[in-house]
Amino acid sequence: MDMKHLLEYPFPSQRTALCGKQMAAASTPSVAKAGITVLDAGGNAVDAAVAMAAAATVVEPTSNGLGSDLFAIVAKDEKLWGLNASGKSPRSMSIEALKERGWDELPHQGVAPVTTPGAVSGWMALTEKLGRRTLAENLAPAIALAREGFHLSPTVARLWEKAHESFLPFKGEEAFQGLFQTFFPRGVPRAGELVALPEMARSLELIAASNGQSFYQGELAGEIHRFMEAHGGFLSLEDLRDHSPLWVEPLSVNYRGVTVHELPPNGHGISVLEALRILEDGQYEFGTADTLHRQIEAIKMAMTDAAAHVTDPDFMKVDPHKLLSDAFIEKRRKGLSMTAAQVEPVAVTPSTVYLTAADRDGMMVSLIQSNYEGFGSGIVVPETGISLNNRLANFATEEGHVNGLAGGKRPYHTIIPGMLTREGTALGSFGVMGGFMQPQGHLQVLMNLLDFGMNPQAALDAPRFMWTGKNAVDVEDFAPEVLAELSRRGHQLRRPEDFLDMGRGQIILKLPLGGYQGGTEPRTDGTIYI
Repeated sequence: MDMKHLLEYPFPSQRTALCGKQMAAASTPSVAKAGITVLDAGGNAVDAAVAMAAAATVVEPTSNGLGSDLFAIVAKDEKLWGLNASGKSPRSMSIEALKERGWDELPHQGVAPVTTPGAVSGWMALTEKLGRRTLAENLAPAIALAREGFHLSPTVARLWEKAHESFLPFKGEEAFQGLFQTFFPRGVPRAGELVALPEMARSLELIAASNGQSFYQGELAGEIHRFMEAHGGFLSLEDLRDHSPLWVEPLSVNYRGVTVHELPPNGHGISVLEALRILEDGQYEFGTADTLHRQIEAIKMAMTDAAAHVTDPDFMKVDPHKLLSDAFIEKRRKGLSMTAAQVEPVAVTPSTVYLTAADRDGMMVSLIQSNYEGFGSGIVVPETGISLNNRLANFATEEGHVNGLAGGKRPYHTIIPGMLTREGTALGSFGVMGGFMQPQGHLQVLMNLLDFGMNPQAALDAPRFMWTGKNAVDVEDFAPEVLAELSRRGHQLRRPEDFLDMGRGQIILKLPLGGYQGGTEPRTDGTIYI
């Protein structure tokens, strides 16, 4: 039988929102299974989330890896913990250093765009502060998947093939040999194929045995440093040794009686909160032209403000709370036109993993992890399976820009986990992966839940829009008369080139009588275990 049938669905289907005493939700079955395995073994939601995050680097290397960054929000005992495990730019990096290499803009591939990886430090910090098990215990499922192999899921197989096409021009370059040797040793693996990654298994074992220290100051750190030094990279052993994640206080706004929490900059979760505030004074109906128009225009304003102000919190020139203040929001509302505004374009990438877990004691974790663009920089340290991110690509290279490239600075970040509370008690965890689609996905999913009364699965199933710049908007299956009215208002509409670009999310909500209800993304291989 032709394997392409794994990606063909000629008939409509329906997923139902699942209910259970505990949950692990992710975009691939193997990742969700790692989470529920840890919960069943006595771990809590943090242990499950760490196990899932580690497993995701193995079974979804097209979206994240050991060289990724990580952000998380944990809800426990009526308290929230926010974790920013994103890395800084190498200390030797600067706009001048780029120009010395002959680059006016930062390349997205190669050794140049790599920031200090933060994901492993996030696993360490979460486990130490809030976990119930050891890091080694939590990494065991990922090690087994890497060592024994996993059957490649259909959507990841598609992304693997797309990544191969994008990196083929670099196949002859020495710096990229680790990528092809590790992830394309016999070409592109097919959906359903058994894939083993023994080099990743070794690295995960070293991380587990050293409680993470090998990655930042031990054997693995040395291998990363030697490779970067040999190939003219900026990332150094000192950068790795100096890295530490940040525990932060989430930002929040009240919307329809529910408190929505996002992490503060350097992520752009603040744009979700600003858009909600702009829209909070209206009444909306799902899928109407007026609702969609207002959503699009509000997210344009909020994302434009984020692009102008968000950067490393140590370099912010505007207090983030000012962007959520009554005076600023009222000014923004007055600027919301009934015709489409033209604003500079944004970049979209489907390459991120979002996962969430909830345990029997009420702890919930919302976690997101990413290399930024697929296999990131395309740099994989040979014999380690460590794929390094290309997060420096989110810096501006204009002199004087608040998010301007500089050494020892965290860049603007696209990955954003979300959490909901009501009267201080955790209500739900949610996230929608996909580059600059993320705040747009957050806004739409939240309004589906809070304005339109949808259950978690319906909120994810619903058609979405994606603003891509100026007055251009990708739209899924809204009513023809609605699309016609949006066009009349000046929106340039088109069908998405790939449904994966429209975001991939997970939601878990607490039920009033106990337990949880969860939904998983239909645009990918989403799975919930209970």
